[in-house]
Formats: sequence, C-alpha cells, structure tokens
Amino acid sequence: MRTLITTAFISLDGVVEAPGGEPGYRNSGWTFKHTEFLPEAFEIKGREQQEAAAMLLGRVSYEAFSEVWPDMAEFAEYKEMPKYVVSTTLTEDDLVSNWGETTILRTLDEVRALKETEGGPIIVHGSASLNQALSDAGLIDRYHLLVFPLLLGAGKRLFSTTDKDVQKLKLVEHEAYANGLQKQVFDVVR
Repeated sequence: MRTLITTAFISLDGVVEAPGGEPGYRNSGWTFKHTEFLPEAFEIKGREQQEAAAMLLGRVSYEAFSEVWPDMAEFAEYKEMPKYVVSTTLTEDDLVSNWGETTILRTLDEVRALKETEGGPIIVHGSASLNQALSDAGLIDRYHLLVFPLLLGAGKRLFSTTDKDVQKLKLVEHEAYANGLQKQVFDVVR
C-alpha cells in the first residue's frame, strides 16, 4: 500500500489558505510577508520532491499550481511525476499539456484504490477541502507541516470540524528555527 502524505504551510491557528499569494484571501501571501526566510527551514520541501512518486491535488489547487509550477525550476521533479486530481467537475479538456501525465479521480474510493497500487509515496499539496475529506475518510498516513508563528483568524483550514473519534498522531520529526517556524512531521497511528 502506498503512503499518502499531506504537506502544508499552516498558521498556528490552522489556516492553510493562500500561503503563496493566491488572490481572493485577505492575508494572501502570508508565508513570506511576515516571517524571515531561512533556507534550512524549507529543506523538507526539496526532500518531498525527491521521495514522492506521485502527486494528488484537489481541483482548485490543480488549477492554481498547473499555471505556474510546470515552468518553475524549484518544482522540476514534479513536472514528469504522475498527477491525480480529485474533482467531480474537471474534464480532460481542462488539464494542461505541459505538466506530465494527469489522471482525474472522481471519488475518495478511487483515491483509496490508488493507495492500494504499487509505487512510492503520494504527496498532497494545497487542497484544503480535499485534505479535510481525506482525513475524515482515514486516508492520510503522514503530515508534513511547516507551522508559521502567525494567527490569521479566518481562512481555509487543514482540518475539518467534523465530530469524529480521536485520531492519534505520532511525532516522528521536528525542528524549530530562529524565525519561529516549526517543522512537524506526524505519522497517523492506526
């Protein structure tokens, strides 16, 4: 079974919306506007590209990332990596042609089936709504979180507010940086 890893820039109060400057959110671009950049804090982002074998995205994140990531040297390893987009509305005609093989999945059952195939880890970037659904369905195996020392208030959250049983996590890697950023890597305990 493949490992499904969620990776996120997240504020201390759980917001993951528009960290890179995506339009339409009051605090858009919060990751680098308010926190000094320290390269060592982002080492995990390069490691994720090296270790992942596929990428899973929701429709909104796919549409945002597919406009810029294919031509960015920082995301070169992702270009040819197989991508899967979970969407009930996206069509084949909506997919970009310069970002490698992309498959549309319609349901969480299809995500579950993908996890049961052979291959390496599947990484999930962005995709707040998808992450909430994946977590609620018990499909996430690991969280890679870069926690920013910010309180953003309103905004899309990584975790849903669904009333559910406790889900235990095991901290397997962590580090705090001089700029207040914290790396937290958790495995989901089954």
